[in-house]
Amino acid sequence: MAFLLMIPLFLIRFGMLGALDKGALARAAHFAPLVGREKIAYGVYQISNVALIVYPCFLGIELEPPYLFVAGCIVYGAGVVLLVASTVQFARPSASGLLKAGVYRISRNPMYVAYFLYFLGCALLTQSPALLVLVLVFQAAAHFIIKAEERECEAAFGDEYRAYCQRVRRYL
Repeated sequence: MAFLLMIPLFLIRFGMLGALDKGALARAAHFAPLVGREKIAYGVYQISNVALIVYPCFLGIELEPPYLFVAGCIVYGAGVVLLVASTVQFARPSASGLLKAGVYRISRNPMYVAYFLYFLGCALLTQSPALLVLVLVFQAAAHFIIKAEERECEAAFGDEYRAYCQRVRRYL
């Protein structure tokens, strides 16, 4: 039954993003050039991403204890809401191409934060320690991907991006 938790991810990440802007799908699929350990992290990121989507298909949603179920619903819901907000804004960048409005005023990487919350909510709802470990591995690998993206943004946007980094945190 936990496979149902993956449906919003696909609807938002591919359906909604594609409906808002076909070009945004290509931008979202782009990975910045990787160096050193980032290449290993990319492999770990991709493997853990697949595992995070497939593994819940073999799990159930646990209702007991209620506090874990409620916490899971809240964290999962927060992930969905943040993913929708960041996806909408990602599809509509500023004229310069640098995203600085909406949730991007709070986090330079709200989509990654949303994915973390989304999958953490799944781990709480399924009460799966293995899924929790996958979430943590995914997030650790994503950090290296983010570092590469930041390097690419700094090269593309220069001082404007550096000033943005001074005002806005990487995550929260």
